[in-house]
Amino acid sequence: MSENRPPKSRIRTVRLLLWLLVALALAGTAALLLIRRAPTEPTTAATPVQASFGGPFTLVGADGKPFTSAELNGKPYAMFFGFTRCGDVCPTTLARMVKLRQQAGGADKFNIVFVTIDPENDGPKEVGQYAGLFNAPIIGLTGSKAQIDAVKKQYGIYAEPVAHAAMGKQMEHTSTVLLFDGEGKFAGTIAATDPDATVVPRLKALAS
Repeated sequence: MSENRPPKSRIRTVRLLLWLLVALALAGTAALLLIRRAPTEPTTAATPVQASFGGPFTLVGADGKPFTSAELNGKPYAMFFGFTRCGDVCPTTLARMVKLRQQAGGADKFNIVFVTIDPENDGPKEVGQYAGLFNAPIIGLTGSKAQIDAVKKQYGIYAEPVAHAAMGKQMEHTSTVLLFDGEGKFAGTIAATDPDATVVPRLKALAS
């Protein structure tokens, strides 16, 4: 008895369908792998360091009244954190800033702001008298410990008490001067090692 075999054309069609199904399965697997490996896009753009540096603050002026950062708007300013009992770095830095400001066009071009890092010893009277020693307009600011700690954090200032053989205690702190434009945006720094010849043109550009 002979077997009833399907026609060769039908067998050929079935084989083609099987190969097509295999190809589709492989393509689907590859697509899934590509989707899994594809990196996800960030949902938000990275924020520049300058955008989050600094910010609004409320401290206390030499007159004992609240002083907000908004009062600095409209004119560039150089900001320095120190303390009135500082032996060398603070007076040297402030005296240099007064000289550089004069070379860059004078006190009407930008402000110099001195913020104490030692509010326990530097009240409004102390910062006011200290700022007056330089015979030039300097804005002296103090505040409560909480206020000073907050503004130090905002502006990336390091300040810690250290033992001192002669004075018992001194403050180790950041000595860099911070520069801001008339809108309060961070505009750079001045280090003690920066030559005056390169700093003055920068200050002129900031004040222009």
